[in-house]
Parts: sequence; structure tokens; C-alpha cells
Amino acid sequence: MDMAKGSLGRTTAAAVAAGILLALAGCDGGDGSGSEDGGAAVIAPGRPGEKARTLSPEEAAKAQPDDSPNAADRAYVRHMVEHHRQALTMSALAPERASADGVKRLAERISAAQKPEIGAMEKWLARYPAPSGAPEGGHDHAAMPGMATEAQLSRLTAARGPEFDGLFLTLMTAHHEGAVKMAGEALAAGNNGAVEEMANEVVATQTAEIHRMRAMG
Repeated sequence: MDMAKGSLGRTTAAAVAAGILLALAGCDGGDGSGSEDGGAAVIAPGRPGEKARTLSPEEAAKAQPDDSPNAADRAYVRHMVEHHRQALTMSALAPERASADGVKRLAERISAAQKPEIGAMEKWLARYPAPSGAPEGGHDHAAMPGMATEAQLSRLTAARGPEFDGLFLTLMTAHHEGAVKMAGEALAAGNNGAVEEMANEVVATQTAEIHRMRAMG
């Protein structure tokens, strides 16, 4: 499944779930509109050309799509926290080392966007801990595309002026491209709606910044 198909499939399921309308509430009103057990009747719109169905509350609950997090969701969020943290480390160097105002402003935008994203992802991880006995996995930088090596970070830290500007744009462009790739993999293999939203935000934001950095370089 590619990124578009994965996202479309979950979006369609969500739309179907949203279309289940609570049409008649309360106990049996005597007009035949309630469910057989006197509970609320739920109208589920049919597909094009099909009639709507009347469901019991229990049946309607079962019709909701299951977006329980899977291993791909958890791996993506855990790795993206680490990925974002390196972007913050790199961006924190810009105020004292960059010479171009555009590079400084870019670093500020990256920090302003990714700090709250890390907070949101950490809250998600706390809400959806890995099942007991499931491997958490390590923080292997080589497994995360776009991550700068220790040698590259040392060179960036030592650079000043135009040298820093060029190296920062090169490394951060690669970093963003890696994040977009990771987000695409999560959209294809993940199952959780919140993770889908986070991944789509990464794709939209960082793709725009990639174009901006290429223009600056």
C-alpha cells in the first residue's frame, strides 16, 4: 500500500463512521422509530444506490473503524521524536553561527514548529504504550533517513558565517527529506488516526521547507 492509498483508506473509513447519524433517541416512542429493545435507533447511510440501515447502538459501535495503534505507528512516533530533537540541536546553532538572516529565520521556524510536535508525540506515546513484552526498539540513527552523523554535527558546530549557512541548508534539507520519507512509510503501514494527522503535518510542513531551502541554496 502506498502513502496515498493508506491515507485514503483510513479517510474513507472515517467518513463512513461520521455518516452514522443518531436519528432517533430515547426509549420507544410508540411510533416504531425506536430499536426493538427500546434503546436509541441509529441510521447508517448506505452506499450510493443502497438504502440506509437501522442499527442498534451496539451494532453502530462495531461499525466504527478500528484505528488501534500498530507497530508501525509506535515505531514512527518514537523515531520521529528522536529525529525532531536532532533538528532542534542543529537549529539552536544558527543564531550565533549563521550569517544569512534567511537561515536564522528558517532555524527559528523549525524550532517553533518541532518543539510542540515533540510534546504531542510524547503525549501520544504515553497514552499508547507498547504492549507488554513487545520490543521497543533502539534509537539507531542509521535506521532513520536524513539523520546527520556525529562527524557532520561536529563540522556544523565548528562552522561560522557562509560556511555554516551552506552546511546547515545541506544537512537540514537531507534531514527534512528523511522525515518526509518516514512519514510516508507511516501513512502506508500505520493504522492510528492521530498518527496519520501527525505524519500528514510533517509531509506538508517539511516539504514546503525543503523547497524554501533549495531556493536559498
